[in-house]
Amino acid sequence: MKIGFIGLGKMGLNMVTRLVQHNHEVVAYAPHAESVDAAKAQGARGVNSLEELVADLERPRVIWVMVPVGEPTENTLAKLGQLLDEEDIIIDGGNSYYRDSIRRAEELKACNIQFVDVGTSGGIWGLKKGYCLMAGGSKDVYDFIEPLLRDLAPENGYDYIGPHGSGHFVKMVHNGIEYAMLQAYGEGFEIIEAKKEFDVDLGKLAGLWQHGGVIRSWLLELAQDALNEDPKLDSVLGYVEDSGEGRWTLAEAIAEDIPAPTIAASIFERFHSRQVESFSAKLTAALRKKFGGHILKQRGKE
Repeated sequence: MKIGFIGLGKMGLNMVTRLVQHNHEVVAYAPHAESVDAAKAQGARGVNSLEELVADLERPRVIWVMVPVGEPTENTLAKLGQLLDEEDIIIDGGNSYYRDSIRRAEELKACNIQFVDVGTSGGIWGLKKGYCLMAGGSKDVYDFIEPLLRDLAPENGYDYIGPHGSGHFVKMVHNGIEYAMLQAYGEGFEIIEAKKEFDVDLGKLAGLWQHGGVIRSWLLELAQDALNEDPKLDSVLGYVEDSGEGRWTLAEAIAEDIPAPTIAASIFERFHSRQVESFSAKLTAALRKKFGGHILKQRGKE
């Protein structure tokens, strides 16, 4: 199948490479020429603009968009809406908010342009292992693009979820669960690392748990790799970013009156990781001194 691909970052370039490896004809575009050159090196045809990309595809055109969430996605889809013809297909494989995907599907429908939201999981390992793909939109359009999904995914790694927005919705919750799992692994290994009298080899332990342990997972496999490379993680700064999906998952839980304390705690811990020094902690220490006479550690003093 011939496909246009917009966005050649960490995941996008690997997806282009995997498609080319499966004999799809890929026309690739990104704002930076070096990214386009990288795609060309993998066997894609590189172009210098959205206009050129659209002109290079036959109808019904299929274009996969893999750009950062928010304004980049909004602007790209708006421009494509002006360039494409009726029955052309846009696939948004980024981490868009599902309500935005529902709105965008309606806006494109007014121009008779088809839209599919595809939640995409797999990270930088997707090239080798394949991507887990969760598609929302028209079932007929899903059936048309299924060869692309099949070749991007591992066996049983893609499926039709439901109407517009559903693909990005379940990917949002997937990432919320991921936040909680990462937090649990982090806390557990910190408890073990703190028990100096046992001097546990954390990388070796992670590998042990992979064989029959109830908590075995791909994330634990990656933890084993990280801990074997840097047992004390001395080279890592404990600053944890978030890309939005956890916040959206928590907002949805609140809207639906669903208790999600574990996911909520994991999000707040990420915020905590970014504080060099917490004002709330300083105030708590000051108050303990005031009401109970507890020792107060001050700058430059014992």
